[in-house]
Amino acid sequence: MVTEGRRILPFGAGGLLIELDDLDAALGLHAALAASAPDGVEELIPAARTVLVRFDPRRVAAATLRAWIAAADAVAPRTDGDAPEVTIPTVYDGIDLADAERWAGMSPTELVERHVRTPWRVAFTGFAPGFAYLVGEGWDLDIPRLDAPRARVPAGAVALAAGFTGTYPRATPGGWRLIGTTTALLFDPDAAVPALLTAGTRVRFRSERARVELPVSPPAAVTGAPALRIEASGPLATIQDLGRSGAGAMGIAVSGAADRRAAALANRLVGSAHTAAVVEILLGPFRATALADRWIAVTGGLGAIRIDGRDADPHRALFWPAGSVLEIGPLASGLRAYLAVRGGIDVPRRAGSRATDTLAGLGPAPLAAGDELPTGAEVAGEVPPIDAVPWTAPAPGDVTLEVVPGPRADWFAADAGRTLYAGPWHVSAHADRIGVRLEGPRLTRIRAGELASEGMIPGALQVPPDGRPVVLGVDGPVTGGYPVIAVATADSLGRLAQARPGTRVRIRPVG
Repeated sequence: MVTEGRRILPFGAGGLLIELDDLDAALGLHAALAASAPDGVEELIPAARTVLVRFDPRRVAAATLRAWIAAADAVAPRTDGDAPEVTIPTVYDGIDLADAERWAGMSPTELVERHVRTPWRVAFTGFAPGFAYLVGEGWDLDIPRLDAPRARVPAGAVALAAGFTGTYPRATPGGWRLIGTTTALLFDPDAAVPALLTAGTRVRFRSERARVELPVSPPAAVTGAPALRIEASGPLATIQDLGRSGAGAMGIAVSGAADRRAAALANRLVGSAHTAAVVEILLGPFRATALADRWIAVTGGLGAIRIDGRDADPHRALFWPAGSVLEIGPLASGLRAYLAVRGGIDVPRRAGSRATDTLAGLGPAPLAAGDELPTGAEVAGEVPPIDAVPWTAPAPGDVTLEVVPGPRADWFAADAGRTLYAGPWHVSAHADRIGVRLEGPRLTRIRAGELASEGMIPGALQVPPDGRPVVLGVDGPVTGGYPVIAVATADSLGRLAQARPGTRVRIRPVG
């Protein structure tokens, strides 16, 4: 749909991507939509030439939102003459700088000098909390991203891509060209203004010769009487709830439980509110001691469950007496188990949620032996009197990923859809809460060049230039620059969260 220069593209079942002429048009429309958002709109994410509208289709119809978008009058872009200025001390030691002549057409020294001389301003934020997309006055270098993103970019990295420069607030995956390292604290969730760089801020880079250690903000303290003590956490155990909806414009991902249905079932079995925090356990073995009598339930991936050495059943309410030891796993099927304790895990909220975001480093740190956790009062009623509920453990065989159209299917050859649905695809070793890379045939692109960074949602199938899709997870970046060919449904994304590396994935269109 094209209305008054605005091209509106479907982005899964709960998203619309509005394509505009330039950055100023995107920021102007974002301001107008933010001032008049109807009920059901969950967040608005501005980017280089787009605005992403995420909404709940149970509360508002896509057709209603299309009419609202078409009728919105863009607000004039703000001027930044009085905006604050921040200086970013930078050591120009990036691993990609040696190849600057190949991708920038100038020597490393010339590139650094130009980067330092350029006045920059923050156009928008995204990807991760504290990550800002900076545009430069007179900067005309359109630096290509890497063909395949790195699995880990170090914290403080200064990078270039697609006409922008940016700084990585913590170690994350990323596909930009790395030219240096900064010592600035870019994001502090406990500060009154968490992000150092906000929209409109003017920025200068200052060349430094020596690197110092990055400052680290202290973790939030846990309060309340402890109810359980962690004895062994397995490869990864984190606290999760429903996540952080509505903060995408600040670069904060949704996060929360990777398999939301399993987490919701665990809470329901012990009479907790659906918002209560649970423990998400990767593979196991996990072991904890009860410091007070509690009701618990374990759902999701299937493995042995024992209380003081006695076998216990999954997917049902269990009484866990004080002093006894709970053991879970290792999991025989599935990838993640969920431990709900009646009343929920009571740790401080950050940015409105108790969830651990592994990409942003937001929320409680991953659990470790010796951690003691209090429980809260988030209850919805008594422990249900039924002994069990119908459930199905994650099967060890194929996973079916149901998808709906993405906004950038026209970037791919006519046979790309057939290839996507025929496969075969397998979960690669690069699979976590941030995203799942699929191994299989190459999806052929017919459009060359780079896609300007735009909003992303969990379940988006991004396709880097190497042609292999990456399915963004609940901790995935809020913005990205690879085209999205399709979007997985919420239930499918939960099933994929239980798939181990090597699992075969069948991709099926449903809309």
